[in-house]
Amino acid sequence: MQELISSLAIWALPVLFAITLHEAAHGYAARHFGDRTAELAGRISLNPLRHIDPVGTLLIPGVILASSALVGGSPMLFGWAKPVPVNFGRLRHPKADMLWVAAAGPLANLCMAIGWMVVLKLGFSLPENAYTLPLLKMADAGVQINAVLMLLNLLPLPPLDGGRIVVSLLPAGPAWKFAQIEPYGFPILLLLLFTGILGDILDPLMALFRFALATVFGL
Repeated sequence: MQELISSLAIWALPVLFAITLHEAAHGYAARHFGDRTAELAGRISLNPLRHIDPVGTLLIPGVILASSALVGGSPMLFGWAKPVPVNFGRLRHPKADMLWVAAAGPLANLCMAIGWMVVLKLGFSLPENAYTLPLLKMADAGVQINAVLMLLNLLPLPPLDGGRIVVSLLPAGPAWKFAQIEPYGFPILLLLLFTGILGDILDPLMALFRFALATVFGL
C-alpha cells in the first residue's frame, strides 16, 4: 500500500498536466486557425478540471500504477482526457490547418518533456535532502508520460493526431479513404495494446527519444 501511495504521489501531477495540456493545446491551435468551438465550450483552459475524463485521466492510469506497484516493474503509463471539440470545417484552410491543430497536442507534450528534463537536470545539481529523490522521480515520470503521449499520438492511425496529420498531408482522394479508418482506430489501438504490439512499436522509439534528451542535457 505504501508503494502504491508513493507511486500515485509521484505520477499524479505529471500525468494530469501531460494529458490535460495536450488537449488544451488543440483548443488554442484551433482558435488560432479560426475555429472557436472549443472556446465556446469553455475548453480552452489550463484548468485540468475542464479536461479530466474519469476513465482515461483517472481510472486507467490509476489501474496501471496500482498493477505496477503490486507486481513491480516500470509502468507503460498512458491515458487520455476529454477530447477538445474541433470543427475542422470552420478552420480558415481546413485541410492544411488540420495539420497544425493535430500537431499542437504532441508539441505540448514535447515541451513538457523538455521542461521535466530541465527539472531532472536541476535535481541532480541540488544538495541531497529529503526532497531530492521524490523530485527526481517526479521529473523522470514527467519525461516518461509526455514521451509516451507524444509518440503514441503521432502514430499514423485516425483518430490519433498522427492520423489527422496524415489526412492533412495526403491528396484529397487518398485522404478521404484514409480518414474512413477513424471509427475503427480506437479498437485497433486496444488490439495493439493487449497483443503487445503497441509496446514493441513504442519501446524503441521511447528509448531513442530519452537517449536524445539525455544526450542534449548531459545526463
